[in-house]
Amino acid sequence: PCSARWCSRSPLSFSYTLDNNLLSTEQRQFYEENGYLVIRKLVSDEDIERFRKEFIRICNKEVKPLGAMIMKDQVLRSQSAPSEKTVNKVQDFQEDEELFRYCTLPQVLKYVECFTGPNIMAMHTMLINKLPDSDKQTFRHPMHQDLYYFPFRPAERIVCSWTAMERADRDNGCLVVLPGTHTEPLRPHGYPKWEGVNKLFHGILDFDENSPRVHVVMEKGDTVFFHPLLIHGSGVNKTSGFRKSISCHFASSECHYIDVKNTIQEDLEKETVEVARAKFNTSSVDLKDIWSFRARLVQGERVNL
Repeated sequence: PCSARWCSRSPLSFSYTLDNNLLSTEQRQFYEENGYLVIRKLVSDEDIERFRKEFIRICNKEVKPLGAMIMKDQVLRSQSAPSEKTVNKVQDFQEDEELFRYCTLPQVLKYVECFTGPNIMAMHTMLINKLPDSDKQTFRHPMHQDLYYFPFRPAERIVCSWTAMERADRDNGCLVVLPGTHTEPLRPHGYPKWEGVNKLFHGILDFDENSPRVHVVMEKGDTVFFHPLLIHGSGVNKTSGFRKSISCHFASSECHYIDVKNTIQEDLEKETVEVARAKFNTSSVDLKDIWSFRARLVQGERVNL
Protein backbone atom coordinates (compact mmCIF):
# COMPACT_ATOMS: atom_id res chain seq x y z
CA PRO A 1 0.00 0.00 0.00
CA CYS A 2 1.18 3.51 -0.65
CA SER A 3 0.75 6.30 1.84
CA ALA A 4 -1.04 9.49 0.89
CA ARG A 5 2.19 11.40 1.34
CA TRP A 6 3.89 9.27 -1.32
CA CYS A 7 1.26 9.24 -4.01
CA SER A 8 -2.22 10.22 -4.92
CA ARG A 9 -3.78 7.22 -6.57
CA SER A 10 -4.92 7.82 -10.10
CA PRO A 11 -8.16 6.32 -11.40
CA LEU A 12 -6.05 3.44 -12.79
CA SER A 13 -5.01 2.61 -9.19
CA PHE A 14 -1.30 1.96 -9.48
CA SER A 15 0.13 -0.20 -6.69
CA TYR A 16 3.79 -0.49 -7.64
CA THR A 17 4.70 2.97 -8.97
CA LEU A 18 4.33 6.48 -7.60
CA ASP A 19 3.05 9.66 -9.24
CA ASN A 20 5.91 11.99 -10.14
CA ASN A 21 5.36 12.75 -13.83
CA LEU A 22 8.48 10.91 -15.07
CA LEU A 23 6.99 7.58 -16.14
CA SER A 24 4.30 7.63 -18.79
CA THR A 25 0.97 5.96 -18.08
CA GLU A 26 2.01 3.20 -20.50
CA GLN A 27 5.29 2.62 -18.65
CA ARG A 28 3.50 2.49 -15.29
CA GLN A 29 0.91 0.06 -16.64
CA PHE A 30 3.67 -2.15 -18.05
CA TYR A 31 5.45 -2.29 -14.68
CA GLU A 32 2.17 -2.90 -12.82
CA GLU A 33 1.39 -5.87 -15.06
CA ASN A 34 4.89 -7.29 -15.62
CA GLY A 35 7.03 -6.22 -12.64
CA TYR A 36 9.89 -4.81 -14.70
CA LEU A 37 10.66 -1.89 -17.01
CA VAL A 38 13.62 -1.32 -19.36
CA ILE A 39 14.94 2.21 -19.91
CA ARG A 40 17.25 2.34 -22.92
CA LYS A 41 20.69 4.02 -22.90
CA LEU A 42 20.32 5.36 -19.38
CA VAL A 43 23.99 5.06 -18.33
CA SER A 44 26.74 6.57 -20.49
CA ASP A 45 29.59 4.64 -22.13
CA GLU A 46 32.01 6.85 -20.16
CA ASP A 47 30.54 5.85 -16.81
CA ILE A 48 30.49 2.17 -17.79
CA GLU A 49 34.15 2.33 -18.83
CA ARG A 50 35.05 3.82 -15.43
CA PHE A 51 33.18 0.99 -13.65
CA ARG A 52 34.94 -1.59 -15.83
CA LYS A 53 38.37 -0.16 -15.01
CA GLU A 54 37.60 -0.15 -11.28
CA PHE A 55 36.44 -3.77 -11.47
CA ILE A 56 39.78 -4.76 -13.02
CA ARG A 57 41.65 -2.80 -10.32
CA ILE A 58 39.71 -4.75 -7.67
CA CYS A 59 40.46 -8.06 -9.44
CA ASN A 60 44.16 -7.14 -9.47
CA LYS A 61 44.00 -6.19 -5.76
CA GLU A 62 45.11 -2.64 -6.58
CA VAL A 63 42.16 -1.47 -4.48
CA LYS A 64 40.49 -3.40 -1.64
CA PRO A 65 37.06 -1.92 -0.84
CA LEU A 66 36.09 -2.30 2.81
CA GLY A 67 33.53 -5.08 3.28
CA ALA A 68 33.33 -6.06 -0.38
CA MET A 69 33.00 -9.76 -1.23
CA ILE A 70 35.19 -10.71 -4.20
CA MET A 71 33.57 -13.93 -5.37
CA LYS A 72 35.29 -16.53 -7.52
CA ASP A 73 33.45 -19.37 -9.12
CA GLN A 74 33.60 -22.70 -7.28
CA VAL A 75 35.10 -24.41 -10.33
CA LEU A 76 37.92 -21.83 -10.55
CA ARG A 77 38.78 -21.57 -6.85
CA SER A 78 41.98 -23.54 -7.39
CA GLN A 79 43.29 -20.71 -9.57
CA SER A 80 45.01 -18.47 -7.07
CA ALA A 81 45.41 -15.34 -9.19
CA PRO A 82 42.29 -13.15 -8.94
CA SER A 83 41.66 -11.69 -12.35
CA GLU A 84 38.88 -10.76 -14.68
CA LYS A 85 38.98 -14.39 -15.87
CA THR A 86 38.13 -15.89 -12.45
CA VAL A 87 36.16 -13.28 -10.45
CA ASN A 88 32.47 -13.59 -11.20
CA LYS A 89 31.06 -11.06 -8.72
CA VAL A 90 32.01 -8.07 -6.58
CA GLN A 91 29.28 -7.80 -3.97
CA ASP A 92 28.75 -5.04 -1.37
CA PHE A 93 30.85 -2.40 -3.10
CA GLN A 94 29.20 0.42 -1.13
CA GLU A 95 32.58 1.53 0.32
CA ASP A 96 34.24 1.74 -3.12
CA GLU A 97 33.62 5.34 -4.09
CA GLU A 98 34.16 4.75 -7.82
CA LEU A 99 31.69 1.85 -8.15
CA PHE A 100 29.28 3.46 -5.67
CA ARG A 101 28.96 6.37 -8.10
CA TYR A 102 26.56 4.08 -9.97
CA CYS A 103 24.13 4.27 -7.05
CA THR A 104 24.21 8.06 -7.06
CA LEU A 105 23.80 8.74 -10.79
CA PRO A 106 21.01 11.35 -11.08
CA GLN A 107 19.54 9.69 -14.17
CA VAL A 108 19.23 6.41 -12.26
CA LEU A 109 17.87 7.95 -9.05
CA LYS A 110 15.13 9.88 -10.81
CA TYR A 111 13.70 6.56 -11.99
CA VAL A 112 14.30 4.84 -8.64
CA GLU A 113 12.19 7.55 -6.99
CA CYS A 114 9.21 6.40 -9.10
CA PHE A 115 9.23 3.19 -7.04
CA THR A 116 10.65 4.14 -3.63
CA GLY A 117 9.63 7.74 -3.07
CA PRO A 118 12.12 10.56 -2.28
CA ASN A 119 14.03 9.02 0.67
CA ILE A 120 16.29 6.47 -0.99
CA MET A 121 18.73 3.95 0.49
CA ALA A 122 21.19 1.89 -1.56
CA MET A 123 20.83 -1.49 0.16
CA HIS A 124 22.64 -4.11 -1.91
CA THR A 125 25.27 -3.60 -4.60
CA MET A 126 26.79 -6.00 -7.13
CA LEU A 127 28.99 -5.98 -10.20
CA ILE A 128 28.48 -9.29 -11.97
CA ASN A 129 31.04 -10.68 -14.41
CA LYS A 130 29.38 -13.68 -16.05
CA LEU A 131 32.25 -15.86 -17.21
CA PRO A 132 32.24 -18.14 -20.26
CA ASP A 133 30.63 -21.33 -19.02
CA SER A 134 32.06 -24.77 -18.63
CA ASP A 135 30.08 -27.91 -19.37
CA LYS A 136 28.90 -27.78 -15.75
CA GLN A 137 26.95 -24.56 -16.44
CA THR A 138 27.89 -23.18 -13.03
CA PHE A 139 27.33 -19.55 -14.02
CA ARG A 140 23.66 -20.10 -14.73
CA HIS A 141 21.76 -18.32 -11.95
CA PRO A 142 18.70 -20.30 -10.77
CA MET A 143 15.32 -18.63 -10.97
CA HIS A 144 14.72 -16.73 -7.74
CA GLN A 145 13.04 -13.75 -6.05
CA ASP A 146 15.37 -11.13 -4.58
CA LEU A 147 13.03 -10.43 -1.66
CA TYR A 148 14.11 -13.81 -0.28
CA TYR A 149 17.44 -12.18 0.64
CA PHE A 150 15.96 -9.02 2.19
CA PRO A 151 14.74 -8.69 5.82
CA PHE A 152 12.89 -5.43 5.16
CA ARG A 153 9.48 -4.45 3.84
CA PRO A 154 7.22 -3.36 2.20
CA ALA A 155 8.27 -5.01 -1.06
CA GLU A 156 6.52 -2.33 -3.13
CA ARG A 157 9.05 0.27 -1.98
CA ILE A 158 12.07 -1.78 -3.06
CA VAL A 159 13.43 -1.84 -6.62
CA CYS A 160 16.48 -3.21 -8.39
CA SER A 161 18.32 -1.12 -10.96
CA TRP A 162 20.37 -3.43 -13.25
CA THR A 163 22.52 -1.93 -16.01
CA ALA A 164 24.11 -3.89 -18.86
CA MET A 165 27.81 -3.01 -19.21
CA GLU A 166 27.82 -4.61 -22.68
CA ARG A 167 25.20 -6.21 -24.88
CA ALA A 168 23.34 -8.93 -22.97
CA ASP A 169 21.50 -11.52 -25.04
CA ARG A 170 20.62 -15.22 -25.03
CA ASP A 171 24.13 -16.16 -26.18
CA ASN A 172 25.92 -14.64 -23.19
CA GLY A 173 23.31 -15.23 -20.51
CA CYS A 174 20.98 -12.23 -20.32
CA LEU A 175 18.39 -11.80 -17.60
CA VAL A 176 15.37 -14.05 -17.83
CA VAL A 177 12.11 -12.94 -16.16
CA LEU A 178 8.68 -14.40 -15.53
CA PRO A 179 6.39 -11.41 -16.17
CA GLY A 180 3.65 -10.83 -13.61
CA THR A 181 5.17 -12.99 -10.85
CA HIS A 182 5.79 -9.87 -8.72
CA THR A 183 2.14 -10.15 -7.68
CA GLU A 184 2.71 -13.61 -6.18
CA PRO A 185 3.94 -14.42 -2.66
CA LEU A 186 7.54 -15.15 -1.71
CA ARG A 187 8.33 -18.78 -2.56
CA PRO A 188 10.55 -21.26 -0.66
CA HIS A 189 14.16 -21.20 -1.93
CA GLY A 190 17.20 -23.45 -1.57
CA TYR A 191 20.25 -24.70 -3.43
CA PRO A 192 19.46 -26.20 -6.85
CA LYS A 193 20.51 -29.79 -7.51
CA TRP A 194 23.40 -28.79 -9.78
CA GLU A 195 27.11 -29.48 -9.45
CA GLY A 196 29.39 -26.69 -8.27
CA VAL A 197 26.70 -24.20 -7.28
CA ASN A 198 28.11 -20.93 -5.97
CA LYS A 199 27.60 -19.88 -2.33
CA LEU A 200 24.20 -18.25 -1.70
CA PHE A 201 23.05 -18.92 -5.28
CA HIS A 202 19.65 -20.08 -4.05
CA GLY A 203 16.74 -20.78 -6.34
CA ILE A 204 13.03 -21.43 -6.03
CA LEU A 205 12.38 -25.00 -4.96
CA ASP A 206 10.17 -27.14 -7.20
CA PHE A 207 10.36 -24.50 -9.94
CA ASP A 208 8.46 -25.39 -13.11
CA GLU A 209 11.07 -25.12 -15.89
CA ASN A 210 8.26 -24.85 -18.44
CA SER A 211 6.98 -21.53 -17.03
CA PRO A 212 6.60 -18.88 -19.78
CA ARG A 213 9.58 -16.54 -19.63
CA VAL A 214 11.02 -13.48 -21.35
CA HIS A 215 14.69 -13.05 -22.23
CA VAL A 216 15.50 -9.39 -21.57
CA VAL A 217 17.92 -8.50 -24.38
CA MET A 218 19.75 -5.27 -23.55
CA GLU A 219 22.39 -3.07 -25.14
CA LYS A 220 25.27 -1.42 -23.26
CA GLY A 221 23.88 1.26 -20.94
CA ASP A 222 20.31 -0.07 -20.98
CA THR A 223 18.86 -0.38 -17.47
CA VAL A 224 16.06 -2.59 -16.21
CA PHE A 225 14.16 -1.74 -13.03
CA PHE A 226 12.36 -4.67 -11.41
CA HIS A 227 10.29 -5.60 -8.36
CA PRO A 228 11.92 -7.80 -5.66
CA LEU A 229 9.23 -10.49 -5.98
CA LEU A 230 9.67 -10.83 -9.76
CA ILE A 231 10.95 -14.33 -10.51
CA HIS A 232 14.12 -14.02 -12.57
CA GLY A 233 17.51 -15.58 -13.24
CA SER A 234 20.07 -15.71 -16.01
CA GLY A 235 21.17 -18.25 -18.55
CA VAL A 236 24.48 -19.75 -19.59
CA ASN A 237 27.21 -17.65 -21.21
CA LYS A 238 27.90 -19.66 -24.37
CA THR A 239 30.39 -17.09 -25.75
CA SER A 240 34.13 -16.69 -25.12
CA GLY A 241 33.60 -13.18 -23.71
CA PHE A 242 32.55 -11.83 -20.31
CA ARG A 243 29.04 -10.45 -19.68
CA LYS A 244 29.22 -7.66 -17.11
CA SER A 245 26.42 -5.82 -15.36
CA ILE A 246 26.25 -3.45 -12.42
CA SER A 247 23.27 -3.27 -10.10
CA CYS A 248 21.87 -1.86 -6.90
CA HIS A 249 18.79 -2.67 -4.88
CA PHE A 250 17.27 0.53 -3.62
CA ALA A 251 14.65 0.88 -0.90
CA SER A 252 12.71 3.70 0.68
CA SER A 253 14.40 4.64 3.96
CA GLU A 254 10.87 4.46 5.39
CA CYS A 255 10.88 0.67 4.94
CA HIS A 256 11.35 -1.30 8.16
CA TYR A 257 13.27 -4.40 9.21
CA ILE A 258 11.32 -7.58 9.95
CA ASP A 259 12.13 -10.65 12.03
CA VAL A 260 12.54 -13.59 9.62
CA LYS A 261 12.57 -16.30 12.29
CA ASN A 262 9.98 -19.03 11.63
CA THR A 263 9.63 -17.85 8.01
CA ILE A 264 10.96 -19.26 4.73
CA GLN A 265 13.86 -16.77 5.07
CA GLU A 266 15.11 -18.25 8.35
CA ASP A 267 17.65 -20.70 6.85
CA LEU A 268 19.09 -17.97 4.65
CA GLU A 269 19.50 -15.75 7.72
CA LYS A 270 21.58 -18.45 9.42
CA GLU A 271 23.80 -18.92 6.36
CA THR A 272 24.27 -15.17 5.82
CA VAL A 273 25.22 -14.61 9.46
CA GLU A 274 27.65 -17.56 9.37
CA VAL A 275 29.38 -16.12 6.29
CA ALA A 276 29.61 -12.66 7.89
CA ARG A 277 30.93 -13.99 11.21
CA ALA A 278 33.64 -15.96 9.41
CA LYS A 279 34.54 -12.99 7.19
CA PHE A 280 34.83 -10.49 10.04
CA ASN A 281 35.96 -13.02 12.67
CA THR A 282 33.29 -12.07 15.17
CA SER A 283 30.41 -13.85 16.88
CA SER A 284 28.33 -10.78 17.64
CA VAL A 285 26.93 -9.98 14.17
CA ASP A 286 23.22 -10.39 13.40
CA LEU A 287 21.26 -9.95 10.19
CA LYS A 288 20.19 -6.38 10.90
CA ASP A 289 23.84 -5.43 11.59
CA ILE A 290 24.85 -6.83 8.21
CA TRP A 291 22.19 -4.85 6.38
CA SER A 292 22.88 -1.66 8.34
CA PHE A 293 26.52 -1.93 7.24
CA ARG A 294 25.56 -2.44 3.59
CA ALA A 295 23.04 0.39 3.50
CA ARG A 296 23.95 3.93 2.40
CA LEU A 297 21.67 6.92 2.01
CA VAL A 298 21.74 8.32 -1.52
CA GLN A 299 18.84 10.79 -1.48
CA GLY A 300 16.56 12.46 1.09
CA GLU A 301 16.71 11.51 4.76
CA ARG A 302 17.42 8.27 6.59
CA VAL A 303 14.26 7.31 8.46
CA ASN A 304 14.22 3.61 9.46
CA LEU A 305 16.71 1.55 7.45
